[in-house]
Amino acid sequence: MVLLTGENLHLEEMRSIIYKNEKVDLDTEALARVQKSREAVERIVSEGRTVYGINTGFGKFSDVSIDEEDVHALQLHLIRSHACGIGEPFEERVSRAMVVLRLNALLKGFSGIRVDVLKRLAYMVNHSIHPVIPSQGSLGASGDLAPLSHLAIVIVGEGFVWKDGMQVAAKQVWDEHGLDPLVLEAKEGLALINGTQAMTAQGVVNWLEAETLAYQSEWIAAMTMEALHGITDAFHPAVHQARGYVEQVDVARRMLEWLEGSQLVTKQGDKRVQDAYSLRCIPQIHGASWQVLGYVKEKLEIEMNAATDNPLIFEDGEVIISGGNFHGQPIAFAMDFLKLSVAELANVSERRIERLVNPQLNEGLPPFLSPQPGLQSGAMILQYAAASLVSENKTLAHPASVDSIPSSANQEDHVSMGTIGARHAGMMIQNARRVLAIEAFCALQGSEYRGKNKMSESLQNKWDEYRSFTPSMDEDRVFSTDIERISAHMKNETGKPVYSSKVSITV
Repeated sequence: MVLLTGENLHLEEMRSIIYKNEKVDLDTEALARVQKSREAVERIVSEGRTVYGINTGFGKFSDVSIDEEDVHALQLHLIRSHACGIGEPFEERVSRAMVVLRLNALLKGFSGIRVDVLKRLAYMVNHSIHPVIPSQGSLGASGDLAPLSHLAIVIVGEGFVWKDGMQVAAKQVWDEHGLDPLVLEAKEGLALINGTQAMTAQGVVNWLEAETLAYQSEWIAAMTMEALHGITDAFHPAVHQARGYVEQVDVARRMLEWLEGSQLVTKQGDKRVQDAYSLRCIPQIHGASWQVLGYVKEKLEIEMNAATDNPLIFEDGEVIISGGNFHGQPIAFAMDFLKLSVAELANVSERRIERLVNPQLNEGLPPFLSPQPGLQSGAMILQYAAASLVSENKTLAHPASVDSIPSSANQEDHVSMGTIGARHAGMMIQNARRVLAIEAFCALQGSEYRGKNKMSESLQNKWDEYRSFTPSMDEDRVFSTDIERISAHMKNETGKPVYSSKVSITV
């Protein structure tokens, strides 16, 4: 059970919630803050004071006053009109993350929403009631209005939710649970949709998958090192400490951990003096990607605990301020930065694939790893596929955050496009994972040619794990099936891989 307070939610807790269906509970002190904030809204309504978002229109309609008897209709019209997302829906795990993050933000007590609404959001998390949320249509400023409206509309019994991989009407699911949809009170519709939780939820899933992929890239690169008789001197701790980047030092250490005891890797001068950059510079290249992951993690964990709606209520309602915390620029930059990190993991992986299959570069392995070169093409076109994915990533890596198109009659005249950046980062992670799956496939085959019994114990374990569902390439076949199997297996892993228990570093 993860206790949500609005203050200290971390990515590791999100990993448990998203991937292990961990349930959530609501902090009592946070609920007390929420209740005070709600009471302030109710006083404003009863006193007839005019406050944006409570009894006015929205956006360019902010100067239109709304009568008290129309406040309920105002909230419903808001989320219905704003639920205009389009395109394929977000993955269900992104939808789950979105509900959790909106709930956590509202628990800060600045939004004027009722405790009952937050309890309904927690019920949705704990009973896996995940809204179907189209992934396109957000500008990433004034909040992720369209995506979050598809979340909010489920609460009032409209829209759709996921059930066993199918989309079913939200009203049907509430009936099955014996619950009535909620009727939203003053400000509650706006409180639910004014925020950055779509881009942040996609960003959280992106980061968790990118972290796993970065770890996976290391054992895959290590197996390639074995297949190519790579030189381990380049990973000597002194080299990396001399430069001083912690992430580079860590990658070099983990590479040596993977390769401990290998009889396939070499030392300087055994076969050649130095390796090509795609092998020799693994700590420098991968380490730089880890630096980006560190930056993105910091920004995500701030945003996961941020109040991002508008207006915000302070001092028990005495101070109500219309600000711009819904603007997604920090996450837009973070997601664009993440794209560069992921792109480079794929770029260098494709170069190692080329070295594995190219008979002029692969240290005596069969051309294209073919069991019968000429008669059988082997892994020739696998490198083509990797090159195609890498090239596609280069187009997706264009920063979304450099763009802005004014909206709401130019009231909202600068927007972040952060949700587009987050979506594109997710697409790039999928592409990069497939590139690394191709490298893994080729490295498995190359190390098999060299002799599995000469591999390090840790990499033998990985070889056994992946060979359990990926047969040796003893004859040409439809290799896309293998790549998709490997990619799916990689996606289902989370966090840091486990090394052999006997590993000890010696250099």
